[in-house]
Parts: sequence; structure tokens; C-alpha cells
Amino acid sequence: MKTALKAVLAAVAMTVIGIGAAQASEAKPKVALVTKSLANEFHQNLLNGAIADQKARANEYDLIANGIKNEGDVAGQVQLVEQMIVNKVDALVLAPADSKALIPVVKKAIDAGILVINIDNNLDVDTLKSKGIHLPFVGPDNRKGAKLVGEYLAGKLTKGDKVAIIEGIPTAFNAQQRTLGFKDSMTAAGMNIVSLQSGQWEIDKANTIASSLLTEYPDLKAILCGNDSMAIGAIAAVKSASKTGKVHVIGFDNLAAVQPMLNDGRLLATVEQHGSKLGVYGIDVALKAIKDKVPQNKIDALIETPVDLAIKK
Repeated sequence: MKTALKAVLAAVAMTVIGIGAAQASEAKPKVALVTKSLANEFHQNLLNGAIADQKARANEYDLIANGIKNEGDVAGQVQLVEQMIVNKVDALVLAPADSKALIPVVKKAIDAGILVINIDNNLDVDTLKSKGIHLPFVGPDNRKGAKLVGEYLAGKLTKGDKVAIIEGIPTAFNAQQRTLGFKDSMTAAGMNIVSLQSGQWEIDKANTIASSLLTEYPDLKAILCGNDSMAIGAIAAVKSASKTGKVHVIGFDNLAAVQPMLNDGRLLATVEQHGSKLGVYGIDVALKAIKDKVPQNKIDALIETPVDLAIKK
């Protein structure tokens, strides 16, 4: 990595996780992967999966892989993208921390001739259209995944039971879609959704919310969490309230950290969205477009990746 790049990233308190060949070949595309919080196991897996792929295909492309320190550092992620523009990468694969705030810098990247692929969390479609941007999205149908795990939960409940939803950052499209999927399944099953609050994707915030919910609603039967990190916080709250086995918790991501909880029943179910492959899926779309000389506005608008229900083995 160039010294200037190291200096800039250090100045904005970002963490560069990996880079491909030290001396980038002019014959190989230079791809940047910019993801969200590296404190979140899902995004660490996403990034590590891409690094491993580049090592296996080092003759095909070079990679600069980096991410922000926490979920809310939108300004830091904008700075990372700005630096990728300065670094003149051929393609940018982006998992945006916010569905609207990253759009201006994405437009700047496209105007600079960089191919941009959106992964994981959709950028806002209406805002993109208003700016004349065509951006391919590579990622799962979050609403479908949330509905899938919600329907499994509904099979363990009785019509009319009280449930609560702890969602991610409300301005993030994937958070919105997961909430809609949870609502779809709970409404269809006749459950009573008594609360919807944002845990900001974080363990501690979800733990605080879940603790309050369990006090306010002593007959609460389930907590639906928009990701596994928040589910971990909710599980801890359920344990503290001595309600393990009485209040179901579901999540989304199927992180390694929740496997013991899944297997002993503390976590009823979660969604496998194959996070370690998600960055690679986006990189593959970018590499094919570069190879075939397909312009930004001619790439398929939506490339859906799989979601699967994960339950006790």
C-alpha cells in the first residue's frame, strides 16, 4: 500500500485490513472493497472472505480492502471512498453504512471513471434515480430472509402473543427490509407487535432495549432482532431476567458467535446470508464488467444472493 494511503487512513482513524499484491500490475484491475463496521463479525467475515479470494486469484486482480470502526461512522466511510478515488482504483465494491449519505461520493467515484458495485445494504433507489445513477446491487433479499426466520418463530408461538422488534439503523435499507419481513410474518400469524426500536446494530444498545422491554411487557414471548449482534444483547437480557426458554430470540446473519446459543436454544433461529462470500460476489460482478467492457449503466440492476434459515443442528 502506498505511504500516502496509509497516512490518510490513519488520520481518519480507519482500519485497512488487507491489500493484494504490493506492486499492482497495470494488467490487473485494482479493486477496492469498502465495508461497514469491522467490530461486527459479519463485516469482518465479508472482508476476510474477499482477502482470501484475492490471494487465491492473485493473478487476476489486486485488492484494497478496508472498513470503518463502528456502524455509525458514516463520515469515515465517505473519507475511505474519497481516498479510493484518489488512489484511482478500477472498481469500488461498497457496503454502505447509510443508504443516502454515501450517494454523493458514489457519484463522484462514477464521474471519475470508477465502476461501482453496491453490496449488502442497498443505496436509496429514488435518490440514485434523481441523480441519474445506475448502480447494480449484489446481495440478499433481506425482507425474504427476515420473513423466513419470522415464520419459523411464528410456529413456536400462539396467535395474539406479544412480540417486539429491535431493528438496525433506521436509515439503512437492509434494516428497513428486515423490519418489514419481521412484520410480514408476525402480522400474517396474528401476533401482537408491542414495540419497534432501533438497536443501531449493536450488542449493548440492544441489551438495554431488551431489558426495558422485558420489564415493561412481562408477558412478552419473543424478540426479533435485525442482526445477530443485537440478538446477543437480547439473549443476555433474557438471561438476566431469568426468562431463558420463556422468551424466544431470533437474529439475522448466522455468525460464528451465535452458534453455541443456537445449539443450546438461547437463540431460536437466524438467517444465513453467506457473508464470507458477499464481498466476492460483488468483486466477481465488477471483474466481469471490466473484462467484458460493460459500462456502469448496462450491468444488471439486481443480482440476488441466497438466504437460508439457520436453526439448531
